[in-house]
Amino acid sequence: MASTAMPSPLSVTFLLFLLLLGASFYTIEAREPFACDPKDAKTKGLPFCLASLEVEDRVKDLIGRLTLQEKVKLLVNNAAAVPRLGIKGYEWWSEALHGVSNVGPGAKFGGDFPGATSFPQVITTAASFNASLWESIGRVVSDEARAMYNGGVAGLTYWSPNVNIFRDPRWGRGQETPGEDPVLVGKYAASYVRGLQGNDGNRLKVAACCKHFTAYDLDNWNGVDRYHFNAKVSKQDIVDTFDVPFKMCVKEGKVASVMCSYNQVNGVPTCADPNLLKKTVRGVWGLDGYIVSDCDSVRVYYDQQHYTSTPEEAAADAIKAGLDLDCGPFLAVHTEDAVKKGLLNEKDVNTALANTLNVQVRLGMFDGELSKHPFGNLGPKDVCTPAHQELALESARQGIVLLKNRGPSLPLSTRRYRTVAVIGPNSNVTNTMIGNYAGVACEYTSPLQGIERYIKTIHQQGCADVTCTDNKLFSAAVNAASQADATILVVGLDQTIEAEFKDRAGLVLPGRQQELVSKVAAASKGPTILVLMSGGPIDVAFAKNDPRIFAILWTGYPGQAGGAAIADILFGAYNPGGKLPMTWYPQDYLKNLPMTTMAMRSSQSTGYPGRTYRFYKGPVVYPFGYGISYTKYVHTIASAPSVISIPLDGRHARGNTTTSGKAIRVTHAKCNRLSIGVQVDVRNKGSRDGSHTLLVFSAPPAGHWVPHKQLVAFEKVHVPARAQRRVLINIHVCKYLSVVDKSGIRRIPMGLHSLHIGDTKHSVSIQEAKLGVIKS
Repeated sequence: MASTAMPSPLSVTFLLFLLLLGASFYTIEAREPFACDPKDAKTKGLPFCLASLEVEDRVKDLIGRLTLQEKVKLLVNNAAAVPRLGIKGYEWWSEALHGVSNVGPGAKFGGDFPGATSFPQVITTAASFNASLWESIGRVVSDEARAMYNGGVAGLTYWSPNVNIFRDPRWGRGQETPGEDPVLVGKYAASYVRGLQGNDGNRLKVAACCKHFTAYDLDNWNGVDRYHFNAKVSKQDIVDTFDVPFKMCVKEGKVASVMCSYNQVNGVPTCADPNLLKKTVRGVWGLDGYIVSDCDSVRVYYDQQHYTSTPEEAAADAIKAGLDLDCGPFLAVHTEDAVKKGLLNEKDVNTALANTLNVQVRLGMFDGELSKHPFGNLGPKDVCTPAHQELALESARQGIVLLKNRGPSLPLSTRRYRTVAVIGPNSNVTNTMIGNYAGVACEYTSPLQGIERYIKTIHQQGCADVTCTDNKLFSAAVNAASQADATILVVGLDQTIEAEFKDRAGLVLPGRQQELVSKVAAASKGPTILVLMSGGPIDVAFAKNDPRIFAILWTGYPGQAGGAAIADILFGAYNPGGKLPMTWYPQDYLKNLPMTTMAMRSSQSTGYPGRTYRFYKGPVVYPFGYGISYTKYVHTIASAPSVISIPLDGRHARGNTTTSGKAIRVTHAKCNRLSIGVQVDVRNKGSRDGSHTLLVFSAPPAGHWVPHKQLVAFEKVHVPARAQRRVLINIHVCKYLSVVDKSGIRRIPMGLHSLHIGDTKHSVSIQEAKLGVIKS
């Protein structure tokens, strides 16, 4: 969609007038029922159509009425219709990573639904460290998804969010994730999923999906692609890092679906591994829903990975492993023959169908008339509403991270500076701001447009695009900077540099962008402000250390309202409070770091540096959790226990020796209600109100297999200028103060645990209880 300016007052008034008219103004015909049409006498009385019955009974009744030929055609994303039972065809594949997307065939824009609210890319929203915001975004996205379903242009099953760990800074899809920390990613997953799926008991508003399970974080690097990659992962790293977000998504978010990935894990395709799917996701974690393959994964492990000799064996392996739905045609083509050859039992097919139909029933797809559904009246009036677009703007504001502010030079004063030069390949972009897995935005505000609302501008691109292969546009950019009172450079990456199928070659700015930045900064008459747009981290040490570059902002991909959010922060209408959800490394970090090496921990013997802030100790450009503000916050721990005693469950021997000393298995402890309550006073010493991100890290007792430190809690708190707020943090001991040993066993180390909150530290001694009580 073309860039649009801010609506005129008249258009806003007219829009509000239309909203006041209510839903009746937008009279749209409700779509025909997916099944169980009350006007169809043949089916309306069948048990699977009776909403008064239990979901399990309805599903069992329907499966009993299907032939094997009908069943196998329901095992794929474009599930076939069953006309004799009044069931229409259904497209399972829709996407809603950060707004309803037209990636995949399930959703289409046009007509009554020309666009949908496009929120910032996930990496940006994660930088807010605001779980309530993530849930609010999910609610808006599901409102718009339901409205589009009611209008016949979208499905109800969304294969989002992506909850893989941002393990390697080069990964092209790192932008889709909430970052590198397992707890942060898991909390994002549970919060966003709750927003999408709603809170109406067993009923689903839409069905979310946590993907890609598991150890998936390589697309195409150095000749290795995701279709052929065998991720060799230790039990320790699986339990400690890669599986944490998926477990939280299933157990805390109650997600309706999990997607298995393309890659193999330790020699077995994830979509054919019963230990991963049937045993872990469904058995141990208790998934109530379906498991779907990444698109064409079953075919991939047959004809590219050559994991099975025949397609029928591949189909049988997938279904017996616990796969319920195939994104792709493979299972529809080969499952019937797999049954006929005795490789698969029809009961296994029934089990897979029961899991997908369970979700469709909970979505209300077998309830007949749509208008009677709780969300049946949502329509075009509920998409791109002013409130939704305001939330997109607020999400971008909360996610933008201030990395440098010398002087301070920001916020810029419109009294002091009358003109600014706006320069850079991303200075007037629109589509770039929404990243990948996006749809059609309601409208865009580019950085240039946002800045123009505050001040007179002189605009020059400097580079034709982010690849910046030549310096033909440099002189005009340098000239603009020399004339203006201040300079704002908007540079970075886009989907030509980092994307699905495309991992980055390095961490520096592409092409000659760094040269452009340095030359413009040298020529600028006033302060130079650097604005970075990217999903992954960038080595900008040159700018961090350049005194002519007064401030640096990272925006991620800030969504449809990104330009307005950037300008609000630059000119002081909003006080930045975002924190980096991933470490920013120097380019040298990559010297001994193959993307194909999955180990999280460093190795002195090989020189392998380790990954993420939890295990890497070397130099960084900016650390995980870094971000400054226009005000200063001071933390004081008002109260916290100094001793915590861990009661055992009585069935196990007391204590459990490990290589780092004494540690208790989490499964041997009485974990219920075993938490540490910490009260923290946060004082805003500045003259501006602000929302502060409180990050709590724990450094466990030393041991060569434990993290240096790990995030155990975070809270967002609004603190008015020169005021103080008290924040209560509850840290669940078994979940967050435990570590994982080399055998993949989660344990609570005994001894001193150091809690880090900003510059404040507090030690807690954890010991085995003598009488099964908790001391404080």
